[in-house]
Amino acid sequence: MDHAKFFAAARSSLFSGRLSTNQVNGMEAILDEWQARPFDTRWLAYMLATAYHETDQTMCAISENLNYSADGLRATFPKYFTATQAAAYARQPQRIANRAYANRMGNGSEASGDGWRYRGRGLVQITGRNNYDRYGIADDPDKALDPVKAVEILFDGMTNGRLTGKKLADYFSATATDWIGARKIINGTDRAADIAGYAKKFLAALEAAR
Repeated sequence: MDHAKFFAAARSSLFSGRLSTNQVNGMEAILDEWQARPFDTRWLAYMLATAYHETDQTMCAISENLNYSADGLRATFPKYFTATQAAAYARQPQRIANRAYANRMGNGSEASGDGWRYRGRGLVQITGRNNYDRYGIADDPDKALDPVKAVEILFDGMTNGRLTGKKLADYFSATATDWIGARKIINGTDRAADIAGYAKKFLAALEAAR
């Protein structure tokens, strides 16, 4: 693969004509891992698109931003916050995480602090004690921000279905190409159409680099 051609195409179609050093380094790490054990370029394109979305286009492992307003809480976590509760928790990320993620995904109660301890981190924003346990980092959750570990989780989670039970092979095969459905690998149908669009642009950049 000609990395220069890939970055030129991606810079234009996905990054408004500019790429930072961190963005380049983040994508290089993903490309290098793929080149060490290459598979379907549609898979790689969808992985890049997922990282693009989950990291707010930084292409580097980040921690989840939970600094929601009351309206944001009601829109994002309607099951866990009434209007009154949303007003009381607004703009308090730690309290928000502890409530929103309590008693699920292997986490303890709101008082346990597990929601904040195991909030989303990485290139695919793993969340909950169960996912951190799966990758052997429950005792050091910030390890999910390590560039090498973050790439490992991205590849393992998406190719082996360890995040939701769905994997790339379920959506991209010799007989199927399902850019929309592939979002279920990470998070149901949230922003599925947007991410499908990013993936198609990444695929075009990869094909330009052949």
